[in-house]
Amino acid sequence: MYILGIETSCDETSASVLKDDFSVLSNVILSQDEIHAPYGGVVPELASRKHINSITYVVDESLRQAKVTLEKIDVFAVTQGPGLIGSLLVGLSFAKALSFYFEKPLIPVDHLQAHIESAFIENKDINFPLLALLVSGGHTSIFFMQEKLNYQLIGKTRDDAAGEAFDKIAKFLDLGYPGGPIIDKLAENGDSKKFHFSIPRMTDSSLDFSFSGLKTAALRIIKENKLTKDHPDCVDFLASFEEAIVRTLIFNLNQAAERFQPQSLILSGGVARNRRLRKAFLNFSKEQGIEAYIPSAKYCTDNAAMVAALALEKIRTQELASVPLDLNAYPRVFPFKGKTWKK
Repeated sequence: MYILGIETSCDETSASVLKDDFSVLSNVILSQDEIHAPYGGVVPELASRKHINSITYVVDESLRQAKVTLEKIDVFAVTQGPGLIGSLLVGLSFAKALSFYFEKPLIPVDHLQAHIESAFIENKDINFPLLALLVSGGHTSIFFMQEKLNYQLIGKTRDDAAGEAFDKIAKFLDLGYPGGPIIDKLAENGDSKKFHFSIPRMTDSSLDFSFSGLKTAALRIIKENKLTKDHPDCVDFLASFEEAIVRTLIFNLNQAAERFQPQSLILSGGVARNRRLRKAFLNFSKEQGIEAYIPSAKYCTDNAAMVAALALEKIRTQELASVPLDLNAYPRVFPFKGKTWKK
């Protein structure tokens, strides 16, 4: 069996073909960084227009690399949300058209769940229960999973996401876009103790995140010290800011581990490529004696392989029911049962 996955939740157009043994035959990703760089962030209208222009080529290229035709695809999978509504609708409409024309099943996939699934592409035997720390430009969340396809949202950002905070500081300093990878590179040799940042903590003992305070503190330090991208202390500032973000993420992960006692930890999402975060995450797991898993860089960014993999997991563990072709995208609704966990 072959499955074609399509991902257009934000500014990457991606298509991937997987076999029913979860082997990835292709995973094509077309980035829009050059389009959005002049604006210092993703412009939704430009993103959706680029998806329209690119999706046919990306799907064709994924089929060519996988050496299969559309007629041989048995199941279609597509990201339904959350994400930019215009971008989501491009991929969703394209996938629905393919499903209707070829009379093949269509499986809608949640973007955040797919990011967690990305760790299973290269690691089939991750032990449960587990905690998944998902860090990206639009989302910062912690999920608890008792078993496969059982997602409990136990912590989420109340304002900016971690990746969004990186992008905004990079934009303010005119470092370029996307800000996360640029800060990662520049901060590598900086002194992370040069500038002090307090770690934000929730007064209600929840596992939620808040990065708006760190962003405000960073802007204040920039103004007080008259920092620019050419200032000799800029790399130290970036290292200190990056360290504060990482410490915040690991602090909440530690709180979650104490409460839920997981056997495994997963780090996923675009910011999971950050070297300081990866190192801190692996050090934490080693100190706690908990198995840790991080997807390869190609599976951390938005990609269709994780979409197809999650759809295959649903096929493997659940009865494949017909999906109405009038299903719609959802921009920022978490379709998870229950509320954010609190003590």
